[in-house]
Amino acid sequence: MQNYLVISVVGSNHPGLVDTCATAIKDAGCSIVDCRMTVLGTECAMLILVTGTWNAIVKVEDTLPKLSARWDLQIVTKRTEIRDHTNDLMPYAVEVVSADRPGIVSDIAHFFTVRNISIEDMYTSTYSAMHTGTPMFSLHMTVSVPTTNSIAALRGEFIEFCDQLNLDSIMEPAK
Repeated sequence: MQNYLVISVVGSNHPGLVDTCATAIKDAGCSIVDCRMTVLGTECAMLILVTGTWNAIVKVEDTLPKLSARWDLQIVTKRTEIRDHTNDLMPYAVEVVSADRPGIVSDIAHFFTVRNISIEDMYTSTYSAMHTGTPMFSLHMTVSVPTTNSIAALRGEFIEFCDQLNLDSIMEPAK
């Protein structure tokens, strides 16, 4: 029987950090099922879903404090299970671009939350507009829309919502 562990790693970005974490997981007899890694400022953040036998998961858990001390990392783990797939959800990609301002992520998350639509994945960034230097904001997310929802109505509500906030947006099926 496979067991699953979610590992959250945050620490200063160093060459070899991903290699070290991946090697420790492999050496314990586990496999990486899913992983997200990014550099935020001078910090590196990783979310890793690991699978293995119960003994192998314990070995990973025992190894992580040593990695934490060696690399000055904050590591949090949580046992989990594989999520059941349901046939009543459709994945949709949402993209938003606008002039940057506080609260955009909160506003968009709230829009979907009150409609009982789960955010599955999200990536945001800020940058300077090419010719003007205006601070800009960009958001990419995947949401799970219940098949009972009218896509046309939801898309219309979302576009109207974004227009009211002066956000340029697209909502289309995730491919």
